[in-house]
Amino acid sequence: MTRRYPVPELASLPEDIRARILEVQEKAGFIPNVFLALARRPAEWRAFFAYHDALMLKEEGSLTKGEREMIVVATSSANQCLYCVVAHGALLRIYEKQPLVSDQVAANYRKADITPRQRAMLDFALKLSQRSAEVEEADFERLHAHGFDDEDIWDIAAISAFFGLSNRMASFAHIEPNPEFYLMGRLPREKKA
Repeated sequence: MTRRYPVPELASLPEDIRARILEVQEKAGFIPNVFLALARRPAEWRAFFAYHDALMLKEEGSLTKGEREMIVVATSSANQCLYCVVAHGALLRIYEKQPLVSDQVAANYRKADITPRQRAMLDFALKLSQRSAEVEEADFERLHAHGFDDEDIWDIAAISAFFGLSNRMASFAHIEPNPEFYLMGRLPREKKA
């Protein structure tokens, strides 16, 4: 298939972007396709990954890294974004150390082996993702009852909203998941000698 938007060569990218991509490659063992696909517009790439990191790598709040990935997988599934379901499903498997949960969340989080707290979190994330105009005070009360504070609720909303953007960009630009993502977190990682 001919790509409407060609992926830039790594060597042609600005130094800061190239350095970040090489850092990711060193850690993961490959370059996730989204990094190169979005790098065709360096200013947008920087803004996208700065916001991604602010949401997904933050240490504050009660959301675990696994729960953050659950939000991404559930909302990306609802948005039918193959790239994000597969890529973030791999991260969910790694963080939660429960490969089946990632597949369950991707297929139907309502049937997944997750806690009632996580179910409430995903109910809210999906409502925001699909019917944001319907969010009301009762949604906040339900989340508060499960131990989320207002900052946690902001995080759930921001992750859901940000990945709405990500899902649409990945789908429209036809960014395919790297083959490596499919087995990540399913098989024991080989130890480096």
